[in-house]
Amino acid sequence: MTQDELKRAVAAAAIEYVVPKLGPNDILGIGTGSTANFFIDLLAPYKEHFAGTVASSQASATRLTSHDIPVFDLNEMSSIAIYVDGADESNQQLHLIKGGGAALTREKIVAANAKEFVCIADESKWVETLGAFPLPVEIIPMARAYVSQQLQHLGGKPVYREGVVTDNHCHILDVHDLHIDDAITLEQQINHITGVVTNGLFAMRAADIMLLGTSKGVRSIVPTS
Repeated sequence: MTQDELKRAVAAAAIEYVVPKLGPNDILGIGTGSTANFFIDLLAPYKEHFAGTVASSQASATRLTSHDIPVFDLNEMSSIAIYVDGADESNQQLHLIKGGGAALTREKIVAANAKEFVCIADESKWVETLGAFPLPVEIIPMARAYVSQQLQHLGGKPVYREGVVTDNHCHILDVHDLHIDDAITLEQQINHITGVVTNGLFAMRAADIMLLGTSKGVRSIVPTS
């Protein structure tokens, strides 16, 4: 199977997992990226099964509205039933690296508000140790040099993602050469650097379940301790 075929298969499995759990008043959180796009497209026939969505990016909101799926402001919602999103990497604890699409801050906000976080990904994203995929860090533009210096002190090699401005009007540093054994501690350390909005480690709020597309079918994975 091609990578796109794996992504579509896992998106279809997510529809089967998520839709039966939704009630008519429930809000569904929607992530950003190619796998999330497959999920959005497959979700369209079921839009009468739930009240609407909250999107983690303008791109996803646009795709949802193109299917006439309602998109709400998170501030108007008391809670989100389920959040569905992809990942750039995941380990066995379902600690994730996200942010390849530069939507990490809004993704993290939506995930924090969700009762359940369902991660959907293809098998290329499954790793023993996080860090081969450069860790995105969203920053206030004027803090780029300072944050870069601090990230170097943590052992990383930050590279400015040129030409990218997030939905929050911020910039992205991609941190290379990290070998992340303790994702929770590193997430906290980076978030404490002045000028950082947030980073792409989803460890303090890890996924609750992963649906992983493989050549042998979709695997359902829960975190290991």
